Amino acid sequence: MIENYNVFLLVCGIAFLFGALFPIVFKRTPISLPMLQVSFGLLMGYWWTTLSFLDPIDNGLIIEKLTEIVVLVSLVGAGIKIDTELSWRLWRPTIRLLLITMPIGIFAMAALGYYAFGLSMGAAILLGAVLAPTDPVLASSIQVGPPNTGGEDTPRFTLTSEAGLNDGLAFPFVYLAIKVAEALSAGQRFDGEMLWSWFTHDVLWKIGAGLMVGIVVGKAMAKLVFSKYSQETPISQGYVVIALTLVAYGLAEYVESYGFIAVFVAAFAFRRSEHQHDYHQKLHDFAEQSEGLLMSLVLVVFGMLLGQGLQSGIELTWRVYIVSFVFLLLIRPIGGFIALSGLGLPHSEKYAISALGIRGIGTLYYLSYALNHGYFADDDALKLWVVCSIVILISIFMHGLSAPKLLKITPSKPPST
Repeated sequence: MIENYNVFLLVCGIAFLFGALFPIVFKRTPISLPMLQVSFGLLMGYWWTTLSFLDPIDNGLIIEKLTEIVVLVSLVGAGIKIDTELSWRLWRPTIRLLLITMPIGIFAMAALGYYAFGLSMGAAILLGAVLAPTDPVLASSIQVGPPNTGGEDTPRFTLTSEAGLNDGLAFPFVYLAIKVAEALSAGQRFDGEMLWSWFTHDVLWKIGAGLMVGIVVGKAMAKLVFSKYSQETPISQGYVVIALTLVAYGLAEYVESYGFIAVFVAAFAFRRSEHQHDYHQKLHDFAEQSEGLLMSLVLVVFGMLLGQGLQSGIELTWRVYIVSFVFLLLIRPIGGFIALSGLGLPHSEKYAISALGIRGIGTLYYLSYALNHGYFADDDALKLWVVCSIVILISIFMHGLSAPKLLKITPSKPPST
């Protein structure tokens, strides 16, 4: 990569130029920016034969850290732009998606991974865990608009809040996969005692502590930013966004909880403080631009990885495509319909929410994070990367083409409290 550094910078510069000109050039086309950038990266990876092979297994740590930053910025941006107040009635669709749809997706994909691809039990659980959560990065185009701009209808709010929370709530199942793989690699049996330890620590403690850290950090930062002293000398929104993200994440990880949950909750708690203040708009603008730049970089590199894989002749069996389409077209939509039944939502809204379960950069983070622990066999790791990459690629194009039409027919707003 070093010997091609200058050319790589040129490729990234072109990708950023796509982002700048996209609203002008492609305004009247069904093409989305992620579709364009992944396609560009794929072509570069396929035809740029002098580029060193971007092996996702060998470069797992780099992928983990890069995608981690992108997801964090996306989570803080999602939390800041939500106008809807915290209310059981308004958040019921989100809670049902988290408690019903996501477990259905995890179980179904784990079963498909085990029986269709011959994955070990730990790898099969990991496949379900990394693909079940919707992506807060690639889903930004179907989320609610900037703070205090209105237009926060039920589908957009539900998809925004789901993407903000389920990335953190998928972590217990990632840890379950890691612990199962660790036990199997050591020749042990994953017994009831290990399962109880996982439930009490990785589920109850880490989720609860992540929520508390997020609330405390969000409220404390809001008191500081909106104090009478800061009104006289406004604080830079860039510093606040980064500080809110890193303080919440760092503190949550320090107390061994889930940093992703803490960051989204901190951003939402900050947003609910002085929620009509125009300062939230400035925070959102900074977070959105930062997210867009980082997303462009990751998508181009992801496309290059796909292009190199095709050029090197990595085998893609019919099972990969069938399972990918089954997951995106059947498992997620059916799970969404089950979760949203009985809420009185129009059929078009239920279909839009259920169908737009976008997979993306969050999946890349979880997969690299788990594989970097070293408990999964190389054969399983390769299968996981191939399946997840194809699911993400199909999701980018399928949801990119269908999202505008699906969201156009769902104009209603959440009921008022």
